[in-house]
Amino acid sequence: MNWTDAILHVIDFEGSKASGILEYGLVTVKSGTIGETRTRLCRPTGRIREEDLRTHGIRREEAVVHEPFSAEWALFSGLRQTGPFAAHFASVENSLIKSVWPYPRASPDFTGIGEATADWGPWVDTGRLVPRLFEGIPGAGLSELIDVFGCRDYLDDLAREHCPPERGSYHCALYDALASALLLLKVGEYPQFRDRSLAWLLEMSAGSGEKSEALRQRRLF
Repeated sequence: MNWTDAILHVIDFEGSKASGILEYGLVTVKSGTIGETRTRLCRPTGRIREEDLRTHGIRREEAVVHEPFSAEWALFSGLRQTGPFAAHFASVENSLIKSVWPYPRASPDFTGIGEATADWGPWVDTGRLVPRLFEGIPGAGLSELIDVFGCRDYLDDLAREHCPPERGSYHCALYDALASALLLLKVGEYPQFRDRSLAWLLEMSAGSGEKSEALRQRRLF
């Protein structure tokens, strides 16, 4: 299967291990288009540090009235069975989701070898994928890459359609998930990348040469 025909679930979390996940943003990319989106605030499970508050702007009194992120087990474990998760520098999202649920339901690993896995990964990681595919890009930050590819106006249009009015900027979970999804769509516009496999996309997203090679070897043997 070409990766552009696959279902990908792009995720962003705001929060930390200290506070727990305070907000999630979720964008399903299907057949190369933006599909369903979801977002909500989540009850803290610990202290919201002042430095984190300055970044994401989520106050305890706003979040405490909502259910905790742990209430979303059925949603996230179900989605993991239908397609890989994606994020911008996915180690953060992987660490946070594992702090709530160490393992998902048994799910395909999507590397092309047909095995089931009890893991939230492997992840598609736009923070590693895009600089690897487009050598010479200055920086790998989400906002930097959005500006490099000229996607800011489209991102803001999507934010007006999908994001809560007060959560339509960087360091808001759905906005950042939409930005990461747009980077994936941008990669899919290039003929040399469009017709590659989902296993290739996962290999190119791996965090090191060793991890990428390990994924390739698993698929081959």
